[in-house]
This record gives sequence, structure tokens and C-alpha cells, in this order.
Amino acid sequence: MDWIVKQIQSIFDTFSQLLTTKLFEFGGKPFSLSTLVQLIFLILIALLIARTVSEWMKRKLLVRFKFDRGSREAIGSVTNYVLAIIGFFIILQSAGINLSSLTVVAGALGIGLGFGFQNLASNFISGVTLLFDQPIKVGDFIEVDSLLGTVEKISIRSTIVRTLDGVSAIVPNNRFIENNIINWSYQDPKCRIHIPVGVAHNSEPILVTEALLEAAHKESRVLSNPAPKVWFKRFGEEALEFELLVWIDNPPETDPITSTLNFLIEAEFRDRSIEIALPQRDVYIRNVDAIATLLQDRLNSPDVTSNMALPTIPVIPIAKKPPKSLSNWTLRDLLRRISYFEKSSDLELRDLIEYGYRQLFPTNQLICQENEPGDSFYLILSGSVEVFSQRAGKYIATLHEGEFFGEISVLMGTTRSASVRTLEDTILFVVERNELQKLLMNHRQLADQIAEKLSQRQQSLRDLGLLVDEAESEQTPLERIRKRITTIFGI
Repeated sequence: MDWIVKQIQSIFDTFSQLLTTKLFEFGGKPFSLSTLVQLIFLILIALLIARTVSEWMKRKLLVRFKFDRGSREAIGSVTNYVLAIIGFFIILQSAGINLSSLTVVAGALGIGLGFGFQNLASNFISGVTLLFDQPIKVGDFIEVDSLLGTVEKISIRSTIVRTLDGVSAIVPNNRFIENNIINWSYQDPKCRIHIPVGVAHNSEPILVTEALLEAAHKESRVLSNPAPKVWFKRFGEEALEFELLVWIDNPPETDPITSTLNFLIEAEFRDRSIEIALPQRDVYIRNVDAIATLLQDRLNSPDVTSNMALPTIPVIPIAKKPPKSLSNWTLRDLLRRISYFEKSSDLELRDLIEYGYRQLFPTNQLICQENEPGDSFYLILSGSVEVFSQRAGKYIATLHEGEFFGEISVLMGTTRSASVRTLEDTILFVVERNELQKLLMNHRQLADQIAEKLSQRQQSLRDLGLLVDEAESEQTPLERIRKRITTIFGI
């Protein structure tokens, strides 16, 4: 038994001696195995504390001060590195290491390693630049070279970008400093999508414009301000080349929105019998007259005539097509039914179509409601609507084809003064506030008609504070309304 105790004591003494034996001396401090273990343990604790503090700042403190995600990540990363470096030097100082000698060694190592790790040093400096200068931030949607994705994390050496396919790509930081970067989220996230379309040469440009804009207005993720536009790019060899331009505010959705718009464009083209351009080749036949004479002589020969039996072709009555429903009319034809635009040329109607869009409302549907914000002006292309006050429980008016409503809230920037619902299936031409100015500038007759209609509703306008008593002004109500339109829209 005593022998076993002596053996255990001997092993313990040997192990203790192994831990306390001096291995080397650094910074005036002898290092043993136990000293190294303690030092590494304290450094790990310091790193853990630094990480915990930075995470607390990102998740709690900075969120309370309403910092955006990119700023939170940048401040948290810088805090983590600063606390880790401070903790490292405090531990070395408390361990009795002479930091002045450490500085000399670090300088010597830095010179040697600088040549061997140039890329690492470049990435380190680039990482510090990204964290402080913030040309890109966590959460930004960026494009570098052929890589497109969202920034997930920025570290000292590299940046993690999550692509649209959900793949995490690790990009060295120096690529963001040395290369041209497209940051779709920088300041204003709005971006414009270009969708090229080629149609057959016999297509009507105004119908193509209408179809493309109709498709754009049907996609809810497309912004109405700035409004969608259509460019006639060129007369191509095989097609008339157009381009639909739409604005979105969510750049990562570019591909899904483009796909949806392509589906909508194809459906609109099919409804309007617009042909998508296909590659074509023209064949020219020389000596056509000689070939026609030869064929005619062959057909008139006795052998061919005697053996040719004329077939009996049954006569099939052609059914008359039913009249086309107004809902299937082109927007160009519907606008021509309105007195303001009946004499407009195709080019003028093409510009007019870009100001607004057609919208079909079924019977008894509420179009706009009293006291709600109003940014749209409505022109009735077909059907009829009823204007009424829900608050007073009173009928106001019935409007028919060629009349308009919604102008008061657009002109005044106030809420809707009345509610409007359809009395039958109704087609409206909807113009947003930002496009109304262009419409009225190019169609002064419509602007005058709006002024006259507003002047007839004096009591409603007085309730809104637009009109003053005639005793206080020498101007007529019509003159005051026209002045108001001139002040707001500059026309």
C-alpha cells in the first residue's frame, strides 16, 4: 500500500515539475507550461467578454437608439476588435511581460510577415476601411463582378455575401476596395428595370405601348412614382424593338419581378393579337414573269385540262361576330370616345396612355371612400358612378361617361370629400397625382373643364377652405379655381 502511494506521489511530482519547468523567456518573463495555459485561458475569457459586449450593443443598446442594421453590425464589429485588443494587452501586462520588448519583436515580425502576407494585410486594411467608411453595410444588396447578393457579415479579412440562390460566398475585402461595386441599397433603394421586347414589323406602336404599360400597372411591386415608361428603341432588322422601364424599391426582387412582367406582357400581347418577333428570312425569286408564263402554259395544255376535275366547294355561311364588349376595347379607342381627346392623333394618345392606366370596376364596388387620402384622379371611360356622403347620409350626384372625379383631393392635398361607387360595370382612366400635371399641361381643355366643374361646387369648396366669399374678392369662382390650378401645377 505504501508503495502505491509513493508511486502516485512520484507521478504527481513529475507532472508538477513538468508544468513549472521553464520553457522560454519572453518580454522579461519566464514561461512554463502552466503559465501558457493560464495565459491562453485568460485570453479566451477576454475574447468571450469582448464578443458578449459587442453582441449586447448590437442587439439591445443600438436597437434602442434606432440604428440601422448595417451601422449596428459595423459598430459591434469595431467594439469587438477594440475590446479584444485592450483585453489582450491588459492580460500581458498583468502577466508581467515587458511590452516595450514585445513592441520590438512585433515590429521585427511585422516587417518579415509584411512581405509574406501582403494579401492578408491588404484584406485587413480593406476590412477596417469598410467598417469605418461604410461604402457597403450589412443588409445591403450589392453586385461585385458577377456576384449578386446581400451582405450578411463584414469581418476584418473577408465579407460574407448571400446570393439570390441562398449560397454564402466569402469575398476577400480588397475586392470591395479595388473593384467597381454596385450597391443597390446605397441611400435610395429604388432602381429601374429595363425589359426589352421585340414585336413584328406590322404591329401598331400605340397598342404595344398600351400593352406594356398595362402589364406594368398589373404588377403590384412596380412603383407608380416614378411612373412606368415605354421607349421605342429602334427599327430592328427582324423586329420593332421596345423597352419597358419600371421602378421598384426592393432590388433583391429584380429577377422575380422581371419574370412576372414577362408573363404579363405575353398575356397582354396575346389579348391584343400582337406578334412577338421571330427570326425571319426573305426569299427573292428572279425571273418571276418567265416562271409565271411557263406555269400558265402548262396549266392551259390539253393534257392537263382534260384530266383536271374541278372540285365542288361547299358554301359555308360566315357567322357575324358579336359586337366587341367595351371591356375588350383598346385604351386608345376608349379615350377617343371622350370629347377632350376625340381629335387627338395617335402620337398624342400614345403620350396620354403613359400618364395613367385603365381599371375596370364591377357593379356596386366602392372606388374611393370619404375622409381617406386621395392621390388619384379618375376619368370615366364607360359606365356610371354615384357620388354620396356617408357622413351626412346624402346623395350628391351621378356621373357618366366623359365626366371625372377625385380632383378636389388631388388639387388640395386633402382627404376625400365624398365616397364614390359604381352603378354598373365601369371602366376608369386612373391618373396619379405626379402624372396629372403633365396631363393638364398637354390638354388645356381638360384643365379648363376641371376648373369649370370645381367652380360649380362652390359650397363643397368653401367647406374645404378653397373659396372665399365673393364680397371679399373681385375674382369670379372660375378665375379663382384657374389661379389655384396654376399655383399648384404651374400651368
